[in-house]
Amino acid sequence: LLLNLEEYYFEQHTANHIQNKGGQNERKIRGSLKICSKSVIFEPDAISQPIIKIPLRDCIKIGKHGENGSNRHFAKTKSGEISLIFSQVYFIKEHNIVAPYKIERGKMEYVFELDVSGKVEDVVETLLQVSQHRAQITAILQSRLARTSFDKNRFQSVSEKLHMECKAEMVTPLVTNPGHVCITDTNLYFQPLNGYPKPVVQITLQDVRRIYKRRHGLMPLGLEVFCTEDDLCSDIYLKFYEPQDRDDLYFYIATYLEHHVAERTAESYTLQWQRGHLSNYQYLLHLNNLADRSCNDLSQYPVFPWIISDYCSAELDLSNPGTFRDLSRPVGALNKERLERLLARYQEMPEPKFMYGSHYSSPGYVLFYLVRIAPEYMLCLQNGRFDNADRMFNSIGETWKNCLDGATDFKELIPEFYGDDVSFLVNNLKLDLGKRQGGQMVDDVELPPWARSPEDFLQKSKDALESNYVSEHLHEWIDLIFGYKQKGSDAVGAHNVFHPLTYEGGVDLNSIEDPDEKVAMLTQILEFGQTPKQLFVTPHPRRITPKFKNFSQTYSHNAPMADSPVSPGEESFEDLTEESKTLAWNNIAKLQLHDQYKIHKEVRKSFSYVSLLIVKSDSTLKMFSKESKMLQRSISFSNMALSSCLLLPGDATVISSSWDNNIYFYSIAFARRQDTLMGHDDAVSKICWHDNRLYSASWDSTVKVWSGVPAEMTCTRRQRFDMLAELEHDVSVNTISLNAASTLLVSGTKEGTVNIWDLTTATMLHQIPCHSGTVCDAAFSPDSRHVLSTGEDGCLNVIDVQTGMLISSMTSDEPQRCFIWDGNSVLSGSQSGELLVWDLLGGKISERIQGHTGAVTCIWMNEQCSSIITGGEDRQIMFWKLQY
Repeated sequence: LLLNLEEYYFEQHTANHIQNKGGQNERKIRGSLKICSKSVIFEPDAISQPIIKIPLRDCIKIGKHGENGSNRHFAKTKSGEISLIFSQVYFIKEHNIVAPYKIERGKMEYVFELDVSGKVEDVVETLLQVSQHRAQITAILQSRLARTSFDKNRFQSVSEKLHMECKAEMVTPLVTNPGHVCITDTNLYFQPLNGYPKPVVQITLQDVRRIYKRRHGLMPLGLEVFCTEDDLCSDIYLKFYEPQDRDDLYFYIATYLEHHVAERTAESYTLQWQRGHLSNYQYLLHLNNLADRSCNDLSQYPVFPWIISDYCSAELDLSNPGTFRDLSRPVGALNKERLERLLARYQEMPEPKFMYGSHYSSPGYVLFYLVRIAPEYMLCLQNGRFDNADRMFNSIGETWKNCLDGATDFKELIPEFYGDDVSFLVNNLKLDLGKRQGGQMVDDVELPPWARSPEDFLQKSKDALESNYVSEHLHEWIDLIFGYKQKGSDAVGAHNVFHPLTYEGGVDLNSIEDPDEKVAMLTQILEFGQTPKQLFVTPHPRRITPKFKNFSQTYSHNAPMADSPVSPGEESFEDLTEESKTLAWNNIAKLQLHDQYKIHKEVRKSFSYVSLLIVKSDSTLKMFSKESKMLQRSISFSNMALSSCLLLPGDATVISSSWDNNIYFYSIAFARRQDTLMGHDDAVSKICWHDNRLYSASWDSTVKVWSGVPAEMTCTRRQRFDMLAELEHDVSVNTISLNAASTLLVSGTKEGTVNIWDLTTATMLHQIPCHSGTVCDAAFSPDSRHVLSTGEDGCLNVIDVQTGMLISSMTSDEPQRCFIWDGNSVLSGSQSGELLVWDLLGGKISERIQGHTGAVTCIWMNEQCSSIITGGEDRQIMFWKLQY
């Protein structure tokens, strides 16, 4: 932290600093002399003595003590002393107190005596080289790295196999440390060139839980490794010199982890968050991680939103929408008058235009909040000085007011505001942070009136973040920071345009050859901050606000749930039914085979009601009695295959669709075909019925909606069906399904597209090409928030109905032909005959149940979720019961 930006620490030598050399009061101070690319630093062993930093740019003469002339460092003397004559020196941490650096100016000489006198010539040579050829520092560093390699004696085991070795830098806040990376079949190693902070950093691959590719300085050079699931801070952050080295190392670790850890996407976390299995805090942490935000990189520190706008009231009312900040607007657009001034300037500005000259997250803002726990980082960033006392983080209310009214202050918050550690709000280190204009010293942060203590402030901030209001509006803020309003015309419309240097691709650092210009540009990027990587290019889905109080039991202490509208003792019958369904689905993996029938032809589709089972088999419709286990009836409508069948309410009429383009109505009571609807120009692939409306899908690329009640059983007249709507597709439609209210319809095509339709207006809401072959089956979740589709490509895809976003995709090694689901778990029938239980939120197959010996072609569950029937190409009908 004593280094400047882009400065490297090369080596250290045990030495004495000789004060008053040759004088009466000559004194030796023991310590270590650190040779860096832009300075010499002497750190005394005694903490009462200050650390000395001498910038090389201020050095007038460097050589062995007692020499003169241009050949001073080649003289054959036995002196182990180095002399530095300079014009400026910094004194740091005297008596081990963190305080602004003291500066002494004027010509002076310091003498350092190395313990190993034979090293003097090398040290002087290095110092002359880096001070006279500042432009060559990168070349000098690369030369040093090229002359060394990873020390294989550092391997944990002699049997380890080396897979890859390359040069890289370990990244910590404000500092990067060059060295060698090495990966074996069991470990990842980093060996710093200077042996600091320890000779080797070692991570066991078996312990790795997550890895992320990172941008560093807007370049694709970073890699961050985590050995924990939820920690904010990683175990190591590496920056490579070549993108290929980074990608090769990532590929090797990812391949190793494939069998241990599932790679997570933003969308898979979205589903967990929507369904209430991740808190708002946890979800924002995951999004920050996926968007290259890291605690090791202050220019890309995790960003969290201001939530509360009331810092004056004595009590905080989280039921009042006025308590909250408008999450649909960036901080810069919250104040209407200020925004008007900024927009007027924006209109007059030449290209490239920007609305805000400063960003919502930058190293200066992060350390503004953290100065009480990271003062040395603030001193490092600000050349040894703290900020002006009146501009420090003195009060939460003042800071919010300045973000609303300040001409150049648009900052958001950091995760610490919603964590458990209050130390960033309290001056526990007793730092002297200066005196304000009113005369009071800067000490602890002033809290709003509604916070009784720092702990109470954090708890109420967490409650606000997890409140109903925020849950309903957080997607709007995500659109601005990580989503589709981050760039382009949507960003302009949302008043969300920042300086071009903050965006990826805003500058190509590789094209800048002059090292000083490159450092200046890096400094600018650091000061401006960086916009997160864009994770979403379509509007972000809303969160599903929980309805049943039993859901809140899945929340951890760290993820408080909003109060349920159902109070104790008020559960309705519907609530209990829902609880029993939830219990059934939680135990879906405990499915037991109860009974089975064999028929002569493969089963295509089956439905059950009361005591009768209706099975469609090739071109024949068969009816079984579940009690007597006997075939009751066999009906043939056509010489072509039937595609699906369903039973109308009242249990008196069966409808069946056929590949002969027709739909047949059959009266059970009168045992005869009652009606035929000739409504399509190609095979009818699927039919649905709701509220006296028939929905038919066909290979003729249409879905048709018909009104009409089939003829009365006593009447021989044919019923006239009126077509109410025709939903046109580009290709053959293979499957359809309705939501519970029959206001929405989902269709799946032979070319892998899933379409969501609004039936009230007969218009397409979304078209999602998400399978690479025919869509086998598709259905809405019970709450109509999501659609699940399965395809010949073996994929299970979850789509958000509101936005049309594909928010989860899982693969199996074979097609899943049919399924039932409750929004969280799926029971699917596979091509091989297995029944698979999928945990969508965990992103895994949780159980495989042996069932049929041929493809499972249909699956049905009763309303109480206690019985399941499956049919398959092995001609078996299987009855399953849930045992729990």
